[in-house]
Amino acid sequence: MFEDTRITAMGLLSETYNGLMGRLGCQVARHGLSLIEFEVLLRLGRSPDGRLRMTDLSAQTSLTASGVTRVVDRLERDSLVAREACATDRRSLYTVITARGRERLGAVLPEHVDLIDEWFTGRLDAASLAALLDGLRTIRDAVRPGAEAGAQPLVGHDA
Repeated sequence: MFEDTRITAMGLLSETYNGLMGRLGCQVARHGLSLIEFEVLLRLGRSPDGRLRMTDLSAQTSLTASGVTRVVDRLERDSLVAREACATDRRSLYTVITARGRERLGAVLPEHVDLIDEWFTGRLDAASLAALLDGLRTIRDAVRPGAEAGAQPLVGHDA
């Protein structure tokens, strides 16, 4: 029972995720952002027109609706995002990345991508990385079916 491959898989996933987030979190913090603030900016930056509905941000992240509100409040206070009303649905609000938010994101990304390559993707050959991405998408889609809410594929980019 203790040697179950399923337990090993979960343990390895958890250890890997926590190790990567520790390394990436330190780098993001040097730019005055928490990991979740960075994730929100990155998701907005990769979204069409740099905008997502607040409900879609909640679905795409691990945040509740009130958690998204708190993160967006902090980012808005620093002029990294703005809120805009939805023209077709008065109940919906969009969060939009600002020029200052894009600038901050641009300052973080080069080193961030280098760290991802150093500690994650660069350690796998192309076939292993493709298989991992395929497997992760399959699992993500099963456990978080709304994870791509409001997203449209970006030409030439991976999700």
